[in-house]
Amino acid sequence: MPLSWNEIKSRALAFSRTWADAAHEDSQAKPFWIDFFEIFGITDKRVATFELNVKKLGAAQGFVDLFWPGMLIVEHKSRGKDLDRAFQQALDYFPGLPERDLPQLIIVCDFARFRVHRLGTGGKDGETLEFTLKDLHKHIRLFGFIAGYKAQEIKAQDPVNVKAAERMGRLHDALKASHYTGHPLEVLLVRLLFCLFADDTGIFQPAQAFRAFIEERTAPDGSDLGPRLTQLFQVLNTPEGKRSPALDAQLATFPYINGKLFEEPLPMADFAAAMREALLDACALDWSAISPAIFGSLFQSIMDAKARRNLGAHYTSEENILKLIGPLFLDGLRAEFDKVRNNRNRLFEFHKKLRQLTFFDPACGCGNFLVISYRELRLLELQVLRASHELSGNAGQQSVDVHGLIGIDVDQFYGIEIEEFPAQIAQVALWLMDHQMNLRVSEEFGLYFARIPLRTSPRIVHGNALRLDWNEVLPALQCSFVLGNPPFIGHQWRTQEQMADMEAIWGANGRFGRLDYVTCWYRKAVDYMELCATAEVHDRQLASSPARQRTSYRHTLCACFNQQHLARRTSRHAMGMDAVARRSHPLRAPNLQLEQ
Repeated sequence: MPLSWNEIKSRALAFSRTWADAAHEDSQAKPFWIDFFEIFGITDKRVATFELNVKKLGAAQGFVDLFWPGMLIVEHKSRGKDLDRAFQQALDYFPGLPERDLPQLIIVCDFARFRVHRLGTGGKDGETLEFTLKDLHKHIRLFGFIAGYKAQEIKAQDPVNVKAAERMGRLHDALKASHYTGHPLEVLLVRLLFCLFADDTGIFQPAQAFRAFIEERTAPDGSDLGPRLTQLFQVLNTPEGKRSPALDAQLATFPYINGKLFEEPLPMADFAAAMREALLDACALDWSAISPAIFGSLFQSIMDAKARRNLGAHYTSEENILKLIGPLFLDGLRAEFDKVRNNRNRLFEFHKKLRQLTFFDPACGCGNFLVISYRELRLLELQVLRASHELSGNAGQQSVDVHGLIGIDVDQFYGIEIEEFPAQIAQVALWLMDHQMNLRVSEEFGLYFARIPLRTSPRIVHGNALRLDWNEVLPALQCSFVLGNPPFIGHQWRTQEQMADMEAIWGANGRFGRLDYVTCWYRKAVDYMELCATAEVHDRQLASSPARQRTSYRHTLCACFNQQHLARRTSRHAMGMDAVARRSHPLRAPNLQLEQ
């Protein structure tokens, strides 16, 4: 587990005092950087290489002082030497490095001074900062990725999303060509996705542990990559206390994940050299910059070479999801928070309320609606934690242990999906969004917070939502909101199976006529909400009975669906219905909202 920021800063101060008088590159540079990594709790000497032989610009040979592939490159000089020249020397090594090994940071140092250049994305250079050794603790967050902290601005249209689809797509195509197909291929790709994400977000320690395992422990021809991945998956599915004492030390550093993600035995996949290279190319991407909200579209493009060129065309955009969840629940919760944020007791009750909310998408696909809803709910909870911290009188405290304060979890989210693979993606995407939000909390409050091993899971059911009893997935009386994007398919494009679904919902007498397929979800949603209305009437009768004086129970269930025409048409409207209308029967008071 990564160290707290307080501990890292304390170690940085001690490091600065220890090395205050160092001056000589030849005798002191290597122990200087070994101690530097220990600031972040990294004691594994394998993470970086000293004096790496590299062909420089102009074909001359050179030796990189310190190199961590994909992470950082260091050029170190004796005290007082020219840092501009050292920086140019570091740049001269780039032509000799594989593209996937290009670093995120260039660091030049003469013991007394650090100059850190953050490499930009999309071919643009990033910022450069220079500071003295004694001020290292003030700038230590620059190096937070070493410890597993990574504050990342995530953009839905980031070019890294397309690169991820292309690189994983190449691996998918190669595996499929080797006759590794179907369910095993889908599960393998989901597991690899998790490992790639874990490598860049602090789940695996040190950073890039999965990449290092592939590079260092598998043959360049890929012949043993399949068995080694199988062994790794077994380790990730085994609690630390139940692992063999003779387990390889590098494998033993990987954490127990749980969540049944790595539980199912898979057939062994055969890899060739090009397939191993494709996986390493995927490892080189910064997966922390990829939003779990687009994993569904990402994986559709991975599985379909044509869709790979049009990433994002086949899922509801984040902008449209926010348009739907805003009026459905988010706007009201934000307004309620603004009213209670300065009252400690009412803020506490509001926080409890957030933990009690449940969300159900009966056509969840890869979980986009659930993932975005979860993220927004966690961001609101972060505001609650900030306000509570300020009201506690400890606003100046540098780090706060919030482990026991975070209440919202993925087990508040439910879904039904007819296809197995998207259902798996939805569950993993929610776990990964949870981890991204935990990193956000860690960055805010200074103590690392993670939910590894996984102890809670969203309930994503693989099945036909029109044939399942929704109450068996989530009882209506326990559901707060129904939302999603069920398929809109006109009568002329329906399959025989979909016609049978409509008969099951509307009856076999043909009266549903030209109704669209999507109306089945509306009918199911109305029936689902009617259970709440019936329960409310029953409770009111009990409350009015002289023999049973009690407080009336009001359960509010709202449903809101976004429609996208899937067959050559596009529509953007959403319907929301409140199951407990204030003065009317709930089923007679629909609230219609139109998205523009």
